[in-house]
Amino acid sequence: MTPLTKKVTPIRQVTLLGMMLMIFTSTFAFDNTSIAYYTMGYAGIIWYVLAALLFFIPSSLMFAEFGSALHNEAGGVYSWLQYSLGTKWAFIGGFVWLASWIILIVSTVSKIWIMLSTTLTGADRTDQWHLLGLDSTTTLGLISIIFFCTITFISTKGLGKVVHLAAIGGLAAVAITIFFFLISFAVLAANHFELAQPVHLPRSLFVSPRKNYQSLSQTISFVIFAVYAYAGIEALGGVSDRMRNAKKNFALAMGLGTLAITAVYALFIFMWGFSANWNATFNDSAVNLGNTTYVLMSNLGYTLATSLGLNNMAASFSFWCARFAACMMLLSYCGSFFVIAFMPIKSFILGTPQALWPQALTRLNRHQMPANAMWAQAVIVSILLALTSFGGKTAVSFYNILTLMDNISSTLPYLFLVTAFAFFKYRNPLKQDFIFFKNGTLTYFIVGLTDILLLLGIGATIISSLTAKQYWDIFLEIVGPVLFGLIGYLLYLIYKRKQA
Repeated sequence: MTPLTKKVTPIRQVTLLGMMLMIFTSTFAFDNTSIAYYTMGYAGIIWYVLAALLFFIPSSLMFAEFGSALHNEAGGVYSWLQYSLGTKWAFIGGFVWLASWIILIVSTVSKIWIMLSTTLTGADRTDQWHLLGLDSTTTLGLISIIFFCTITFISTKGLGKVVHLAAIGGLAAVAITIFFFLISFAVLAANHFELAQPVHLPRSLFVSPRKNYQSLSQTISFVIFAVYAYAGIEALGGVSDRMRNAKKNFALAMGLGTLAITAVYALFIFMWGFSANWNATFNDSAVNLGNTTYVLMSNLGYTLATSLGLNNMAASFSFWCARFAACMMLLSYCGSFFVIAFMPIKSFILGTPQALWPQALTRLNRHQMPANAMWAQAVIVSILLALTSFGGKTAVSFYNILTLMDNISSTLPYLFLVTAFAFFKYRNPLKQDFIFFKNGTLTYFIVGLTDILLLLGIGATIISSLTAKQYWDIFLEIVGPVLFGLIGYLLYLIYKRKQA
């Protein structure tokens, strides 16, 4: 090797266990269970199970078939769409999918600071943070930009670092899962197996205790939250080309991950009722979609102490329970950021025709990472963070706005992917080791059901906002997918012109 030769780090292969931890880290989020309980109470269980049966389980099996057949393709989602629907829809659907991940980053990175604040102080005090004379919302936006740029810098140093840091996040998610399970059952046993939130059948399983979730459209719109809770597993299709024995292990990891996540979500929504009476816990107006988990975990610690007769230690139990949960979630979310900072952009940029992009954007660094493309993504995320955080909104409104931005944008791309699977099967697909959907009629029926569920959720969310005259919310919900869909179509036109 001459002094001018660039050293290239060998590509690291991902093991089955590594893929399992990446699936758990990128898909499972402990706070999804608390958001479900806050939004729907026990009724959230029905919608999460329904979303699993009609969306998560069938779509995961579809993605496993995609990954098995096209396991050598670096493009992941883009490659799946191109093979099934053609180049034009691959550009449009792929870019909408990429938009969902960018908006997910924007909406989630800011919530990191709630976790950090709770870890340090035992409560969400982000509304009191000020830096360089800026208000709290602007301060959060600024440090979020710095944080994601740091994540991007570390991720460009190789897949090995991504896998290791994602594994730490996965282990933290497992730790908080076990902790919550044990403490909740301890509370239940100490209270002689009497639930803090009583079950009144059938009302408790179908009607939300929250006042603004009483109409049919509002209830059905919760499908978006349920689907969002399962979003992310398809992004790992972009790493199947770097997995050991991908044809077998990718499908196995997808199947095991799907079943585990579905079971944990349903069980944990019910288990919040062991310690938290809905009306007593959520009377405080300061509770929002961003801090619900810490309110509930703080209540869990307090309830444990009082149930054991340790009233004088209840405040301390509450404080440390919230801090532990926040710390574990902080590690889990940080681990997931290393995955989502790399996987989606790698799938799209390296999967689309290379001639479309400037050469610098598709170039791999010595760690075999598309570093320039990842930094371009960081710039876009930084701009969106600046736009959403420098608008003078209060902290509560800021977190709610980011959550609204994320919901539909994370759901709409699955219409492309699920519909594409029907065309994938119709085309007599490539040779693959994993085939679950063997009956054509049944396949098309399941695809139709999944699409209907997604359309119902999106439609009900829009109708609910229209009924409440929340026009700004509607704009935030649809601006991302529409804008990026148009950009994807323009890229396709540019690609066709270059071909001509």
